[in-house]
Amino acid sequence: MDDHCFSKSIVGDIESTTFSSARRLDTHLKWCNHYIVDIWKHSDTTQDLIKEESLRDDLRYYFMSPCEKYRTRRHIPWKMGVQILKIVMITTQLILFGLNNQLVVAYKEETTMALKNLFLKGYTGVDEDDYSIAVYTQNAVFDRLFYVLDQYSQLDQLSVGPISYAEDEDGKLLPLTICKEYYKRGSLEPSNESYDIDARLETGSFCNRSLAIVNLNKITFDNQCHSGKVKLFLDIDAESSACKDWKISGTAQKNTHYLLVFDAFVILVCITSAALCTRSIILAVRLLQRFSQFFQEHFHRKVCEDDQSEFLNGWYVLVIISDLLAIIGSILKMEIQAKSLTSYDVCSIFLGTSTLLVWVGVIRYLGYFQKYNVLILTMKAAFPKVLRFCCCAGMIYLGYTFCGWIVLGPYHEKFEGLSRVAECLFSLLNGDDMFTTFAQLKDKNTLVWLFSRAYLYSFISLFIYMVLSLFIALITDSYETIKNYQRHGFPLTDLQKFLQGHKDFPVQEENGQTEVELSNSINRCCCCQRYDSNAKILH
Repeated sequence: MDDHCFSKSIVGDIESTTFSSARRLDTHLKWCNHYIVDIWKHSDTTQDLIKEESLRDDLRYYFMSPCEKYRTRRHIPWKMGVQILKIVMITTQLILFGLNNQLVVAYKEETTMALKNLFLKGYTGVDEDDYSIAVYTQNAVFDRLFYVLDQYSQLDQLSVGPISYAEDEDGKLLPLTICKEYYKRGSLEPSNESYDIDARLETGSFCNRSLAIVNLNKITFDNQCHSGKVKLFLDIDAESSACKDWKISGTAQKNTHYLLVFDAFVILVCITSAALCTRSIILAVRLLQRFSQFFQEHFHRKVCEDDQSEFLNGWYVLVIISDLLAIIGSILKMEIQAKSLTSYDVCSIFLGTSTLLVWVGVIRYLGYFQKYNVLILTMKAAFPKVLRFCCCAGMIYLGYTFCGWIVLGPYHEKFEGLSRVAECLFSLLNGDDMFTTFAQLKDKNTLVWLFSRAYLYSFISLFIYMVLSLFIALITDSYETIKNYQRHGFPLTDLQKFLQGHKDFPVQEENGQTEVELSNSINRCCCCQRYDSNAKILH
């Protein structure tokens, strides 16, 4: 009996002990599971923090200046070095080509002047308006015509310049052609105040030779107005052509080789610059994608357009365009030096535009300093308002341009063409040449004279005292806004808040504009703000 009770007691103790152990084991397993979950959650949080800090560091580094990048990661500012080298080389290239181009233009102008003195009897060396000289009698017309023929026949003995007669492929002299263009039928009776004209034109031609080296296209005796004044024009087709057989020896040949090597090096530097800027644009796009994805995943909102524009650096696009223009201009310059092309004007346009853009690009580096950045920010902030203002003022300006041309054109040399009218009004707008414009108007027509006074006084009063003053006021207002922001700080965008470590990003309102949105035209400027390694915003 006792043994039986004792065995039950032992069994009960064992069962109690087993049940207690099971409970403890279950509790322990639950605690372990909970601990594992906490570790997993903590691991995810840690990874998110690491990912966030990594993105923030990359963003800060992207918006640093070249000097800050070097101090932070010892990254050599290759792009800045290449840009400085490119500025020096392209400017030197432009100066060398400009001096050569001036010689070419001077040669053409002096040759034209020499031909006018050779062929136009009575030429004084100064053109009268758009023609060279004018004659008023029949004897004077025929005398000038025979003078041209006589001078042409002994040109090789008269001219001190390299001028010769043109030849065909067989070596025969090409003929000089005298053309007469006239109406098919025409009769005019001033006494009867009647005329009978068949306006179809006919051309008759006869006679001798033509010129080479400088292509003397034609000497025109213009009697279209039939006013009794015959105008003489000497038209020169000053087209340069590549020499078929040329040889240069001595120092000049060596200098040509040196210039070709220099131009090739300029092309190499421009290609390097374009490649570095293209690489930066690609890296910026990838960084923008990372930032947009992170913002969408963690804050459930899209990156605003203004923050996106911070990544699209317009200076890089400007540099790439200038590099392409410089490469094309350098290739044309090399062809010109090799006597394969003669496109001086086209080459000068490419080289001049590329040099302009290169020097404008220097502003990017000056923009990292607050005192030099005011101009960029003011232009950026004022540009939209100024553009809208100019569109409105331009309508009034065009109205005055057309009116002045149609009314004052026959009586004033500054209003003879639309382009000249626009140039004259722009000069008046800037206070230039006012008295001369008033004084040169012919006062033979009283009505036109009175209209011209009302026209000029109203234009000057409207544009100088009102339009120009408002134009300056718009720029001044933008400048004061920039100065106020620099004193009290620029409104922060989402990107700037993220760089400062902010965690709270409220949902944007669909309607209305915030202070940040009102200052977007300022903050979009790539030089308006930069970030140092401590995530401080530098204005």
